[in-house]
Amino acid sequence: MSDSKAPETSTPESAAEEQSEAASHPVLAALAARFPGAVVSSQCFRGDATAIVKSDSLKEVCAFLRDDPELAFDMLLDVTAVDYLGRAPRFEVVYHLYSVKKNHRLRLKVALEEKDLRVPSLTPLWVGANWLERETYDMYGVQFEGHPDLRRIYLYEEFQGHPLRKDYPKERRQPLIGPGSSRPAATRRQAATSGEE
Repeated sequence: MSDSKAPETSTPESAAEEQSEAASHPVLAALAARFPGAVVSSQCFRGDATAIVKSDSLKEVCAFLRDDPELAFDMLLDVTAVDYLGRAPRFEVVYHLYSVKKNHRLRLKVALEEKDLRVPSLTPLWVGANWLERETYDMYGVQFEGHPDLRRIYLYEEFQGHPLRKDYPKERRQPLIGPGSSRPAATRRQAATSGEE
């Protein structure tokens, strides 16, 4: 066995380097100048830019990132969430943006408390957000306000819970559906659309 220690991931020097890079990164600088009250924090490490923004400013910030000709973030690559069980706020919704014209990327994060898992939908800005937000809703339970069709995308409608949450019981039994189910599929669909259980 080796006595070597694992390298530290964050040192005071690397944190200072990240802050210095963030201050000089053109996208992060533009965000800080335009939305000083909306950007909670930002960091840049080896060119990887990240900004944490307030939930109520998300749509306005994203519209600026998309529409400003110097930034031109014309592509929403991904939407996901991270569950930091035991930390407050527990969840982060994470957006990865890319500019085809400018060839730069940005990661946006929104921190959310477990009791208030709501963010505005970005489908009016990027149509591709539709399925990405549905996936995040399905797996984590994040509500995307204003989404045109927020429902499960991977799991069946009767599935209970959100399986990528860290407190989801992996041995949990789910309602039986399909062949052998006590209710035919057509009846289940009809009950789901009418709001019955």
